[in-house]
Amino acid sequence: MVELLLIVPLLTALLCGLSRSERNISVFSVVGAAVMGLAAFPYCYEAFFEEPLDRGLWYMDALSALFVIIIAVITLVVSIYSVDYLHHERKEREITMQDLRYYHILLHLFAFSMLMVCVVDSLGLMWIAIEGTTLVSAFLVGFYKKGEALEASWKYLIICSVGITLALLGIILMYASAAGVLGGGANSLDWSVLFSVADQLDPALVKVAFIFALVGLGTKAGLAPMHTWLPDAHSQAPTPISALLSAVLLNCAMYVVLRMHLLTNAAVPGFSSDLLVFFGLFSLLIATAFILTTRDLKRMLAFSSVEHMGIIALGFGIGGPIAIFGALFHVLAHSLTKTLMFFSAGNVIQKYRTREIKDIKGLGRTMPKTAWLLVAGTAAIAGSPPFALFVSEFLILSGALASEAYLPAALFLILIVIIFAGMTYRLYSMCSGRPQEGLTEGDVGRLRLAPMIALAGVILFLGLFQPELVTDALDAVVHLFEVMI
Repeated sequence: MVELLLIVPLLTALLCGLSRSERNISVFSVVGAAVMGLAAFPYCYEAFFEEPLDRGLWYMDALSALFVIIIAVITLVVSIYSVDYLHHERKEREITMQDLRYYHILLHLFAFSMLMVCVVDSLGLMWIAIEGTTLVSAFLVGFYKKGEALEASWKYLIICSVGITLALLGIILMYASAAGVLGGGANSLDWSVLFSVADQLDPALVKVAFIFALVGLGTKAGLAPMHTWLPDAHSQAPTPISALLSAVLLNCAMYVVLRMHLLTNAAVPGFSSDLLVFFGLFSLLIATAFILTTRDLKRMLAFSSVEHMGIIALGFGIGGPIAIFGALFHVLAHSLTKTLMFFSAGNVIQKYRTREIKDIKGLGRTMPKTAWLLVAGTAAIAGSPPFALFVSEFLILSGALASEAYLPAALFLILIVIIFAGMTYRLYSMCSGRPQEGLTEGDVGRLRLAPMIALAGVILFLGLFQPELVTDALDAVVHLFEVMI
């Protein structure tokens, strides 16, 4: 029963709320995240390699399974990293015991709402779950209750709520297009039912529905020009939450965009693909400009997320088995790599007490372990070989050339080369030079280095080798797209 998967984060949140010691809260949080991952595995394995799960409210196919696995893995590593990160915040009197409890409750409610997005069949319930992620994560963005954090939280809440409202209008129009075929029954919003009659839907209504859904959900996914909430929210949230926002939340919104894309492409071939290519390239262009000019470390990583969501949209828009496989691999690789980058940034910010890149010097001397992990993460996020994102970007570029999309391929290549140069320069400026006076040598925590080393090892391994289990799982999703498109 899928309900068991959803009960785990709710029960974990409850146990964290009832606990009265930092140690117990940390244990419950990490163990709960691990159990959630174990609970997800059998459902995901079945969806990848056997048959989709289609039972009433619940629906899981290979596409759902990929996103559920990412949610489970990233939630686990964020829970582990948060233990030492929040302990440091308590020592520095930045947060209280009540804040720590509040953080872990919201963390697992956040995981619950994101899982809901990926396991329900109804587009209406997907919309409710997406709105749930907004409400929970808004409190996490404003966690520190300071002026800038509260402002970022309100900005995030308002902009994303407007976007979600537009997405709701798109879903309503999709329902209206199906009403004449299905008679407006209770199952007329179920994605599996809608897809079975997609070729009978009103093409004009479907086009308008997808435009509203893409703009609305693209706001939440961080696609430009609807991305304006993202740099503020990422820069003000606790660093582990910034990782969760970038590596998982954006993916959840993209997941619903892909569901709408599959419906639209079945009803009006090519229409949604062209829009995804346009918004993907535009997001890359905007991200390039801001990555080169921003002076805030976490804001730079936020704009990097805009870049990579654009790359994912571009890959799915180009279509074809190579580009789609590359886009799916990019979803996985970006989630792992961006989590490593935010963790590294969290260590640096707690040590230097600043997010300003110009004030961060001599990382190699003051924090040698974090510095090496930051170097690896920067090389990976910029698409350098032999890391996983190089493989996914190469596949998307190859898919574009195979589909004769030469202009998108050329623009894509030019922009990622510029971003690579910009991020490499920023890394060099932080690692070189003399550190500020008064900084002691050594990393800020030991426990948090374990998930960081694990993430670095995985993205390097996936760049050098693609295990059969991973490629077979992604091939199952590609096959799903080929059958449906």
